[in-house]
Amino acid sequence: MPLAPVVETARLTLRPPTPADRDLWVSLHRDPRTYTHAPHAMAASDEAAEEFFEATQEHWDERGFGFWLAEDRGSGDVVGVCGLREIDGEAHFLNLYYRLSFAHLGRGLGKEMSRVSAAHAVEFLPELPVRALVKEINTPSVRTALASGFERVGTRALHDDLPDEPPSTIFAAPKVEAVPSFDAATREQILDLWMRTNDAGGAVGFLPGAPRADVDARLSAAERDMDAGMRVAVVQRSAADNRVVGLAFVSEGPNPILSHGRWVYTVMTDPDLRGRNLGRLLMAGTHRVARNLGVEILSLGVRSGTGTSKFYEACGYHETGRVLGAIRVAPGDERDDITMSRRLDDRLLTPDPRN
Repeated sequence: MPLAPVVETARLTLRPPTPADRDLWVSLHRDPRTYTHAPHAMAASDEAAEEFFEATQEHWDERGFGFWLAEDRGSGDVVGVCGLREIDGEAHFLNLYYRLSFAHLGRGLGKEMSRVSAAHAVEFLPELPVRALVKEINTPSVRTALASGFERVGTRALHDDLPDEPPSTIFAAPKVEAVPSFDAATREQILDLWMRTNDAGGAVGFLPGAPRADVDARLSAAERDMDAGMRVAVVQRSAADNRVVGLAFVSEGPNPILSHGRWVYTVMTDPDLRGRNLGRLLMAGTHRVARNLGVEILSLGVRSGTGTSKFYEACGYHETGRVLGAIRVAPGDERDDITMSRRLDDRLLTPDPRN
């Protein structure tokens, strides 16, 4: 699938810079009010900022992605810059970057840009570590990195650091990958995650308090499907210590005329890390895995009353079916079983007009 150069968030349109944006780019990177945590990091001159602009456009020309300009979808104003750049060399990775204009600080736009940039990288960009380099003194950017799903994994000195300046902290996004089978340690972590997700009220096939043996049996059934080639596990692991923090299954059905589609089951992330963008990153990785399998349409089931429909809508899914009252959570508490689907080429799902 061709990489879409323009991405939309709840409030922003992210687009590649054009030559007409040169002056705006220079002013954004020459405003000392946005460099209070590292004044020396500001472009030393207009010419230096223009060189940064030229390098950004060259990155787009050579690699097909890079730093976007972020426009407010309401006003059309450019509010900042965000995106990822591929860093070559011994430490080959994708570097997350964002900068807001002074007038738009304090609106939560940095987090909005960073979260969608990280998910875009996991889903579409070269399969490299996704990192952000942040000075600990820059507490807003530290909070943004943590809220975008990143974890501290080390430190790195930058070429423009002052002699007595501490190194930047390396924040890394979790790894998401297809797993053909589980070793004993991974299986135990997945079972623990499933239990904790159940008990936190997650809609993953059980009610809170379900016996561990019942969940174990369901996991064993999934493993048998994996052995038969009918199911692929998508495992999300912490970048800091490699523990399992998320899981989804991509499953095919028995009918060959439905082979261009798959179902996503048992989507879960660590309930202790809610609000950290792990769900969005897990779904991004699941979409990458499904595309690599040649899948065109993904569908999943949602239990009404959980609020998760809006999350999946933000991941590109649309409601395509609903069975009223099909899920009985408790006597007198019946929920709808909602089907949501997404084309992985992002073509619009439309009903067949033939009856």
